[in-house]
Amino acid sequence: MTRPGLYGLMAEFSEPAAVVAAARKVHEAGYRKVDAFSPYPVEALTEALALPRSRLPLFVLLGGIAGLAAGYGLEYWASVIEYPMNIGGKPFHSWPAFVPPAFETTILFAALAAVLGMLALNGLPEPYHPVFNVPTFALATKDRFFLCVEATDPHFDLDRTWSFLLSLEPRVVSEVEQ
Repeated sequence: MTRPGLYGLMAEFSEPAAVVAAARKVHEAGYRKVDAFSPYPVEALTEALALPRSRLPLFVLLGGIAGLAAGYGLEYWASVIEYPMNIGGKPFHSWPAFVPPAFETTILFAALAAVLGMLALNGLPEPYHPVFNVPTFALATKDRFFLCVEATDPHFDLDRTWSFLLSLEPRVVSEVEQ
Protein backbone atom coordinates (compact mmCIF):
# COMPACT_ATOMS: atom_id res chain seq x y z
CA MET A 1 0.00 0.00 0.00
CA THR A 2 0.97 3.58 -0.48
CA ARG A 3 -0.29 6.76 1.03
CA PRO A 4 -1.57 9.81 -0.86
CA GLY A 5 1.02 12.42 -1.68
CA LEU A 6 3.91 9.95 -1.78
CA TYR A 7 5.91 10.02 -5.03
CA GLY A 8 8.28 7.21 -4.04
CA LEU A 9 11.34 6.20 -2.06
CA MET A 10 14.86 7.38 -2.79
CA ALA A 11 18.12 5.72 -1.76
CA GLU A 12 21.35 7.72 -1.62
CA PHE A 13 24.74 6.19 -2.48
CA SER A 14 28.30 7.53 -2.31
CA GLU A 15 29.90 5.48 -5.10
CA PRO A 16 28.84 4.84 -8.71
CA ALA A 17 29.56 1.12 -8.36
CA ALA A 18 27.18 0.92 -5.41
CA VAL A 19 24.31 2.59 -7.25
CA VAL A 20 24.88 0.39 -10.32
CA ALA A 21 24.77 -2.76 -8.17
CA ALA A 22 21.65 -1.46 -6.42
CA ALA A 23 19.98 -0.64 -9.74
CA ARG A 24 20.63 -4.19 -10.97
CA LYS A 25 19.09 -5.65 -7.82
CA VAL A 26 16.10 -3.32 -8.02
CA HIS A 27 15.51 -4.32 -11.65
CA GLU A 28 15.91 -8.03 -10.80
CA ALA A 29 13.36 -7.60 -7.99
CA GLY A 30 10.79 -6.58 -10.59
CA TYR A 31 10.62 -2.81 -10.09
CA ARG A 32 10.22 -1.02 -13.41
CA LYS A 33 9.31 2.57 -12.51
CA VAL A 34 12.77 3.44 -11.28
CA ASP A 35 14.96 6.44 -11.98
CA ALA A 36 18.59 7.12 -11.16
CA PHE A 37 20.36 10.44 -10.68
CA SER A 38 24.11 11.02 -10.78
CA PRO A 39 26.46 14.00 -11.05
CA TYR A 40 27.92 12.63 -14.29
CA PRO A 41 26.87 10.02 -16.88
CA VAL A 42 27.28 6.42 -15.76
CA GLU A 43 26.73 4.14 -18.76
CA ALA A 44 26.49 1.00 -16.62
CA LEU A 45 23.58 2.60 -14.76
CA THR A 46 21.57 2.86 -17.97
CA GLU A 47 22.27 -0.81 -18.70
CA ALA A 48 21.44 -1.87 -15.13
CA LEU A 49 18.03 -0.21 -15.32
CA ALA A 50 17.43 -1.78 -18.78
CA LEU A 51 16.27 1.52 -20.21
CA PRO A 52 15.06 1.41 -23.82
CA ARG A 53 17.18 2.83 -26.62
CA SER A 54 16.60 6.47 -27.44
CA ARG A 55 14.57 7.52 -30.47
CA LEU A 56 16.74 10.61 -30.88
CA PRO A 57 18.85 9.16 -33.75
CA LEU A 58 15.65 8.62 -35.74
CA PHE A 59 14.63 12.25 -35.17
CA VAL A 60 18.06 13.44 -36.32
CA LEU A 61 17.90 11.26 -39.45
CA LEU A 62 14.43 12.54 -40.32
CA GLY A 63 15.56 16.13 -39.71
CA GLY A 64 18.56 15.60 -41.98
CA ILE A 65 16.42 14.11 -44.75
CA ALA A 66 13.96 17.01 -44.43
CA GLY A 67 16.85 19.47 -44.60
CA LEU A 68 18.27 17.81 -47.70
CA ALA A 69 14.88 17.87 -49.42
CA ALA A 70 14.21 21.48 -48.37
CA GLY A 71 17.62 22.75 -49.46
CA TYR A 72 17.70 20.94 -52.77
CA GLY A 73 14.05 21.76 -53.43
CA LEU A 74 14.59 25.46 -52.78
CA GLU A 75 17.57 25.55 -55.14
CA TYR A 76 15.70 23.63 -57.83
CA TRP A 77 12.67 25.88 -57.52
CA ALA A 78 14.74 29.07 -57.67
CA SER A 79 17.15 28.00 -60.43
CA VAL A 80 14.90 25.95 -62.71
CA ILE A 81 11.30 27.01 -62.19
CA GLU A 82 11.02 30.54 -60.83
CA TYR A 83 14.13 32.37 -62.07
CA PRO A 84 16.08 30.37 -64.65
CA MET A 85 19.30 32.02 -65.80
CA ASN A 86 21.69 30.80 -68.49
CA ILE A 87 25.12 31.32 -66.93
CA GLY A 88 28.09 30.14 -68.98
CA GLY A 89 25.96 27.71 -70.96
CA LYS A 90 25.32 25.44 -67.95
CA PRO A 91 21.97 23.70 -67.74
CA PHE A 92 19.36 25.16 -65.39
CA HIS A 93 19.42 22.02 -63.26
CA SER A 94 23.14 21.83 -62.58
CA TRP A 95 23.07 19.39 -59.68
CA PRO A 96 26.79 19.61 -58.73
CA ALA A 97 26.26 23.27 -57.84
CA PHE A 98 23.25 22.30 -55.68
CA VAL A 99 25.17 19.81 -53.49
CA PRO A 100 27.08 22.14 -51.07
CA PRO A 101 24.06 24.27 -50.03
CA ALA A 102 21.87 21.14 -49.76
CA PHE A 103 24.53 19.57 -47.53
CA GLU A 104 24.51 22.65 -45.30
CA THR A 105 20.72 22.58 -44.90
CA THR A 106 20.97 18.86 -44.10
CA ILE A 107 23.36 19.63 -41.24
CA LEU A 108 21.25 22.58 -40.05
CA PHE A 109 17.98 20.65 -39.94
CA ALA A 110 19.63 17.61 -38.32
CA ALA A 111 21.15 19.80 -35.61
CA LEU A 112 17.82 21.52 -34.94
CA ALA A 113 16.07 18.14 -34.82
CA ALA A 114 18.70 16.92 -32.34
CA VAL A 115 18.18 19.86 -29.99
CA LEU A 116 14.39 19.92 -30.20
CA GLY A 117 14.15 16.11 -30.04
CA MET A 118 16.40 16.00 -26.98
CA LEU A 119 14.28 18.62 -25.24
CA ALA A 120 11.05 16.81 -26.12
CA LEU A 121 12.24 13.31 -25.21
CA ASN A 122 13.72 14.48 -21.90
CA GLY A 123 10.54 16.36 -21.04
CA LEU A 124 12.42 19.62 -20.72
CA PRO A 125 12.09 22.24 -19.49
CA GLU A 126 10.95 20.75 -16.19
CA PRO A 127 11.20 23.43 -13.50
CA TYR A 128 9.77 21.15 -10.79
CA HIS A 129 10.15 17.46 -9.97
CA PRO A 130 9.13 15.77 -6.71
CA VAL A 131 12.71 14.58 -6.02
CA PHE A 132 13.63 18.24 -5.44
CA ASN A 133 11.70 17.95 -2.14
CA VAL A 134 14.39 15.67 -0.66
CA PRO A 135 16.90 17.96 1.10
CA THR A 136 19.97 15.86 0.28
CA PHE A 137 19.09 15.71 -3.42
CA ALA A 138 21.10 18.90 -3.94
CA LEU A 139 24.18 16.65 -3.66
CA ALA A 140 23.17 14.91 -6.92
CA THR A 141 25.11 17.60 -8.78
CA LYS A 142 28.20 17.18 -6.61
CA ASP A 143 29.13 13.73 -5.35
CA ARG A 144 26.07 11.60 -4.56
CA PHE A 145 24.13 9.01 -6.55
CA PHE A 146 20.39 8.47 -6.08
CA LEU A 147 18.00 5.69 -6.97
CA CYS A 148 14.27 6.46 -6.80
CA VAL A 149 11.51 3.84 -6.90
CA GLU A 150 8.19 5.45 -7.78
CA ALA A 151 5.05 4.69 -5.77
CA THR A 152 3.13 4.00 -8.99
CA ASP A 153 5.23 0.87 -9.62
CA PRO A 154 3.05 -2.29 -9.41
CA HIS A 155 5.54 -3.94 -7.00
CA PHE A 156 5.70 -0.90 -4.71
CA ASP A 157 4.70 -1.47 -1.10
CA LEU A 158 5.92 1.20 1.30
CA ASP A 159 7.22 -1.11 4.03
CA ARG A 160 8.60 -3.86 1.78
CA THR A 161 10.22 -1.41 -0.65
CA TRP A 162 11.73 0.55 2.25
CA SER A 163 13.21 -2.66 3.71
CA PHE A 164 14.44 -3.77 0.30
CA LEU A 165 16.18 -0.46 -0.34
CA LEU A 166 17.79 -0.59 3.11
CA SER A 167 19.14 -4.05 2.29
CA LEU A 168 21.08 -2.46 -0.60
CA GLU A 169 23.19 -0.58 1.99
CA PRO A 170 22.60 3.04 0.94
CA ARG A 171 23.70 6.01 3.00
CA VAL A 172 20.05 6.86 3.66
CA VAL A 173 16.56 6.09 2.33
CA SER A 174 14.14 9.01 2.07
CA GLU A 175 10.49 9.40 1.26
CA VAL A 176 9.79 11.61 -1.74
CA GLU A 177 6.66 13.72 -1.35
CA GLN A 178 4.61 15.01 -4.25
